[in-house]
Amino acid sequence: MTVKICYWAGRAKPDSFHKEIASGEVRLDDRGATSAFWTRRLKRRQEMAPMADIRKKLVVVGDGACGKTCLLIVFSKDEFPEVYVPTVFETYVADIEVDNKQVQLALWDTAGQEDYDRLRPLSYPDTDVILMCFSVDSPDSLENIPEKWVPEVKHFCPNVPIILVANKKDLRNDENVKNELSRLKLEPVKTEDGRAMAARIGAYDYLECSAKTKEGIWEVFETATRAALQKRKTPPEGCFKCCVLM
Repeated sequence: MTVKICYWAGRAKPDSFHKEIASGEVRLDDRGATSAFWTRRLKRRQEMAPMADIRKKLVVVGDGACGKTCLLIVFSKDEFPEVYVPTVFETYVADIEVDNKQVQLALWDTAGQEDYDRLRPLSYPDTDVILMCFSVDSPDSLENIPEKWVPEVKHFCPNVPIILVANKKDLRNDENVKNELSRLKLEPVKTEDGRAMAARIGAYDYLECSAKTKEGIWEVFETATRAALQKRKTPPEGCFKCCVLM
């Protein structure tokens, strides 16, 4: 399996982004060689593959500060952003090979804050797969999955496969996080709670990952690409696969 990553700076109107993708006018990230983490999976930018024949669109949703942007940046640029900057609109592009199929994957980051509830639907047209994220250190972000994110996605993207993603899994056993949550009589989200939520919403799959340690990042996008290719064959409601990467 190989993947070749391109990066395209977002903050443009969605229609112009579609034009950029259609014309192939995307540029490679030029911020240096990849680290050892990607050496088996990434090829250097000088060896860019031909334009993929298959193009799919992935949209990431979830509460603000739940780890959506870090997930995309670590996958596409192999660097963890240490400073949190709320996203309004960002897009990335990756050429990924899965099951001997070359796929151009457009990655759309969205704002989770309520202030952008009216803007976010502009990201949904022609979506092929949804990454619906919550954070292990925020039980509220899991509660908002059925209360906010599922109704919104089902309204704008009916029949599009949803992958439920637990971000920040490295914080599940963090003592500071556990102590802070215990003061509120809460605890980090357990794996079984994530699985139960995935079954409840009829997710295509459930995965856990950490952008900081890079555990499970690759599997999230590999699974997402497969889901996008098989979106006409989504499982019946209440049925899902599960993969927890330790």
